[in-house]
Amino acid sequence: MNDLSNQTEDFSDIRDAVRSLCQGYPGEYWREKDRKREYPTEFVQALTDSGFLAVLIPEIYGGSELGIQEAAAILEEIHKSGCNGAACHAQMYIMGTLLRHGSEEQKKKYLPGIASGELRLQAFGVTEPGSGTDTTSIRTFAKREGDEYVVNGQKVWTSRAEHSDLMLLLARTTPKDEVTKRIGEEGKGFRYILDGMKAERILIGAECIGDSRWFIQKASEYAKDRKVFQRPIGQNQGIQFPIAKAYAQSEAADLMVRKAASLFDSGKPCGKEANMAKLLAADASWEAADVCLQTHGGFGFAEEYDIERKFRETRLYRIAPVSTNLILSYLAEHVLGLPRSF
Repeated sequence: MNDLSNQTEDFSDIRDAVRSLCQGYPGEYWREKDRKREYPTEFVQALTDSGFLAVLIPEIYGGSELGIQEAAAILEEIHKSGCNGAACHAQMYIMGTLLRHGSEEQKKKYLPGIASGELRLQAFGVTEPGSGTDTTSIRTFAKREGDEYVVNGQKVWTSRAEHSDLMLLLARTTPKDEVTKRIGEEGKGFRYILDGMKAERILIGAECIGDSRWFIQKASEYAKDRKVFQRPIGQNQGIQFPIAKAYAQSEAADLMVRKAASLFDSGKPCGKEANMAKLLAADASWEAADVCLQTHGGFGFAEEYDIERKFRETRLYRIAPVSTNLILSYLAEHVLGLPRSF
């Protein structure tokens, strides 16, 4: 199957199954979790029991042995259904690092438990108080003592740490002032992390596409039903044009997400594609969110419509897990050959 065919594969069976599962977790469920700031344990367990969180794990370890494209379809459909995959998406993108670079001993030790749900791999320890997005300036240090490493340091914004049994941790093994190259050699950990970050950007991009499609559907339905001055508000170009533009943006962004996922699964370089996928999809979802809120007017802030909750959720992706500006800097320097800006 060539790249173009991969990009147009829809995985309808997977999407149907995910959509069916999500129907058991309607807006009321997510509103209660959001109100109480609770982890959606029941939803994550249902995804685990259905095998969706083990999609990337080889069959010999209890998984489905599928690719990032299928994982992206799962997360997109979760968000398109009004649910939120942020509670468990890390298990998918961290998985790529373990599968591609973990030892056979590590795979045998951890993968069966992760596949069954006995173990959760949900935490990605990268960001530190003093380094932010400057990953090469981290201070967390791993000192080798015999056959083990003793780690000292501090991490922040480690989502789901309290709901995870395992963590992928980025630490340095050489003090920064003694480093001659910005990419270390021992264990080649930074390169491994970069692989995980590519998967992360692609999968977050897929979630954004799901969000944008949820917002566009909500806005379109409301615009057709809501009547002001004896006519549906969707008849007004001031309402329908922004929705149509948001739709075009999300469909275009989806093509980049699919292209990046196809390249990733083929083992081909996809740094620029993964970054552009996340950038374009995050922008598209934010535009769709803004349009949806504007279409609903004051009702967009009513909790029972779920718009303000999803609005907050999708806004996060313009700054995390990597900010829009950092992606633009990467494209400018590494793709277009412009001078480094920092």
